Amino acid sequence: MKYWLMKSEPSTYSIDDLAKDKITAWDGVRNYQARNFMRDTMKPGDLILFYHSNAEPAGVAGLAKVVKAGYPDPKDSLWSMVDVGFFQKFKKFVSLEELKTNSMLKDMLVVRRGMRLSVQPVDQAHFEAVVKMGAR
Repeated sequence: MKYWLMKSEPSTYSIDDLAKDKITAWDGVRNYQARNFMRDTMKPGDLILFYHSNAEPAGVAGLAKVVKAGYPDPKDSLWSMVDVGFFQKFKKFVSLEELKTNSMLKDMLVVRRGMRLSVQPVDQAHFEAVVKMGAR
């Protein structure tokens, strides 16, 4: 199993929307590296930190899981998508600021300056630390 962080603007699609829908196609990703992760590496059962971006505050709202491996985006076959399913909303929203101030997460991609990738791998230790932060 692999671990991921996927960003979504909550005004467009939030963790609550996913909880209501249960499963959604994760489309609209237009970055080659993110596309390659979805197309080549993400597998059903992989767990996802669902990150609210461009929000005040930005941060991790809960968990999702990959339920269907990468497949071509029907709008443009150059791009790929995966289906994700709702897993859990955190008891406590974990803000980007909290991620940045946790020394265990100093090497996590999302806390790096200039990291704008909407789909990114997460180390298991980082994933578990964020889950623990969200459970409080």
